[in-house]
Amino acid sequence: MRELADSEVLTLTGLLKMEKDGLAVAKSMQTLITDEKLKKQADTAVMAAKDRINGIQQFINENNVTNVEGAE
Repeated sequence: MRELADSEVLTLTGLLKMEKDGLAVAKSMQTLITDEKLKKQADTAVMAAKDRINGIQQFINENNVTNVEGAE
């Protein structure tokens, strides 16, 4: 795969942060939900967010997006 441009890496970083923040909000909202149908939807949304985060992390790892050379 080609090396990603700086703007693409920043976009990927922003997307990962957005998903992480959304997951944190969704998890905190779960405790407030009392309706069982809505609770199931919230659980599904949390699992979907986790899957998206894992997918982004897998893409980063498989494509060597991060450059750790020189980091000591």
